[in-house]
Amino acid sequence: MTNTDGLDSGSDGLGGGVIGGSPTAPGPAVAAVGAGGVPSTGDRRKGGTRDAGMPAGVGDPRRPVRLFSCNLDATLIGTPGAAHHFNLAWRDCMDCDRPTLVYNSGRGLEDMLGIIADNGLPEPDYIISAVGTVVYDAAAAGVLEEYAETFSGGWDLAAIEAVVSGVPGVEKQGPENQNAYKSSWYLEDATRDSVDVIRENLKTQGLDVTVVYSGFQYLDIIPAKTNKGMALNWLCDRLGIGLDAVVVAGSSANDASCYFLPGVRGIVVENAKPELFEAIVSIDNAFRSDKVMSEGIVDGLVRYGVIDRRKRPPLTVPATDVEADPELGRLFTAKDRTGLGDEQAELLTTGYEKALEAIRRCITPMGFSAASLPDNEITGTDENYHSVWARDGCITVIGTVLLNDEDIRTTQRNTLATLLDNMSPNGQVPANVRLATGQPDYSGVGGICAIDSNLWVIIAVYAYSRYTGDLSLLRDYQGQLQRAMDWISAHDSNNDGLIEVPEASDWTDLFGRSYNVLYDEVLWFRANVCYGRLMEMLDDPKRAADYAAWAQFIQGRCLHTFWPTTSMSADQPQRSFADLQYSLGDAQYLLAEVTPFSFSWRCDTYGNILAFIMGLIDADRARKAFAYMWGCGVNEPWPVQNLYPVVQAGDPDWKDYYAVNLLNLPHHYHNGGIWPFIGGMWCRFIHRLGQHDVAVQELVKLAKLNKLGIREDWEFNEWAHGKTGRVLGKRYQAWSAASYIRACHELDVVSP
Repeated sequence: MTNTDGLDSGSDGLGGGVIGGSPTAPGPAVAAVGAGGVPSTGDRRKGGTRDAGMPAGVGDPRRPVRLFSCNLDATLIGTPGAAHHFNLAWRDCMDCDRPTLVYNSGRGLEDMLGIIADNGLPEPDYIISAVGTVVYDAAAAGVLEEYAETFSGGWDLAAIEAVVSGVPGVEKQGPENQNAYKSSWYLEDATRDSVDVIRENLKTQGLDVTVVYSGFQYLDIIPAKTNKGMALNWLCDRLGIGLDAVVVAGSSANDASCYFLPGVRGIVVENAKPELFEAIVSIDNAFRSDKVMSEGIVDGLVRYGVIDRRKRPPLTVPATDVEADPELGRLFTAKDRTGLGDEQAELLTTGYEKALEAIRRCITPMGFSAASLPDNEITGTDENYHSVWARDGCITVIGTVLLNDEDIRTTQRNTLATLLDNMSPNGQVPANVRLATGQPDYSGVGGICAIDSNLWVIIAVYAYSRYTGDLSLLRDYQGQLQRAMDWISAHDSNNDGLIEVPEASDWTDLFGRSYNVLYDEVLWFRANVCYGRLMEMLDDPKRAADYAAWAQFIQGRCLHTFWPTTSMSADQPQRSFADLQYSLGDAQYLLAEVTPFSFSWRCDTYGNILAFIMGLIDADRARKAFAYMWGCGVNEPWPVQNLYPVVQAGDPDWKDYYAVNLLNLPHHYHNGGIWPFIGGMWCRFIHRLGQHDVAVQELVKLAKLNKLGIREDWEFNEWAHGKTGRVLGKRYQAWSAASYIRACHELDVVSP
């Protein structure tokens, strides 16, 4: 397929730069964008921000909308039902008031026409295709040839292809992805430097072009005087529609030129790539939805008055759409796709009410305790449950942030303040703070640092600030937050974009993983995204763009490291020692751990779920990972086992300390135990894949698990045995209840 989500990095300077999958030398290869779209090193690790209010970010929502232009990939298409959901919403727009509809994509025109028909999308009025080189009038069924006259001067396709064809590792895309003003190629894992060389070689030949590299493999060359935004501007001028009556939506950096048109209003979906946030960080005319894909688009159109809030379409996906999914269609039975019955709906509602009760049992003046204090007997090392834990507390904050409850809201803030108040001088967030003494503990078993405390705090502060609109916490603790980022950044000691993790230093603190660990790298990626957004809230666009760019680089490194493939990259013709160690062919999921001398081929269920929820992987990779996990039954008897397959005694990965407190025996605790808090994320994972009915049925199973209890119903226990499904661990665990609450909100089975 052709480029669908590129980054423009040509003379207009509006793109997010060119992102490579593996740097040619150590250093922050991706950072802020300099003049002409060329990356600069920026100042990612310096402190200091300006104290300013949150950008408006939405323009004036009251102005009438006369034209809506939307990207296709990762917005209106990408999962079963995404197009169906948008179609239902758009159909309810009155014809006399409906805005002109424009689809805008990097795909070729014929490709777009096929996708529109195959997905049942509403018929557009116009199509802008091939990265803005073609404008198509749907009513007249013809290309508006006069648009090419605005940018065709000096274009020499033969000369361009002569230059690009000589690039090592390049392969020309098929004729369906070419046109007279677009030259498209495959180039695996190119770095910024290598793409800069291509650009300079074209310039040396006197060719005035824009180079677009995206997805770590798609290379497009187009005329310098066109892009998506220029094409849209030309079309609006032709139609006599003012830009202040236009709304645009997209998910990647080659959509950025549309947002920069003066007067337009924008929609940014939650699953948008960091490259888009980086590119548009300095503008305040875009509504940032907290919903993904078509749900985010509809959310934005409701915000701008195009769609009546009361007419939001249901999230249920037609069975025909599910069955048509080539990755997942055959996985499900009719029972998996059964609609929610009255008895099941009552169970979910009761579970929601009981979850709120469980959360309130964990409220303390210092923040959320990991589990209810009065309901759990404390013996030996269990004393540490009488603490505000960083990871538990932050996940609880994120899970409950949509609740409009004064006591819970106060406890969210107190949780984060307690952790940040007890930060070490060098910037380490404590693993926990004891409720009785206020004493911070910075380590876990064996005195090893809690590596993920800093990561979760950054992510939770963003969630709190984003959803509440209260920036006082951010302003009060911006110095501590910068130190927290500096401390975790120092764990990237070889400056390759990935942090090095000590053994047993994250949430699996009695389970041996180290060096590059999937779970931690996913959080590291997301922390950079969130910190960039926090800088945006503090009106510091330069640093916001800097962190967004670094997040994009981390994403490329993660995909290259944890998703092995038989494909060779342009910049790595020889396989490294680590590559040879995990020659697994083409992966079906992200590997759990990679070190310079070994790897873990096991499937870290939690890490793969987080990777999709937090935007590290796209829907295509997420489908593959889900199909594998579903096929292996990680959701049986309850959702969901944290690791597959378990580590058995005698296995090379077995360590004697797994038997400490009998916690990590096979199918126990971190060794393949069932965790309800991960189960809530599993339901959200499935929902975001477009399998809403399946997600709801999994949520019903999760409710039944949370109901089991050791002494009474609805204890929201800490974990369950991976084989028997019987509940174990502490009662009224905060993150178990919070994750269920968040899943109920996202699946729209209750109202916040």
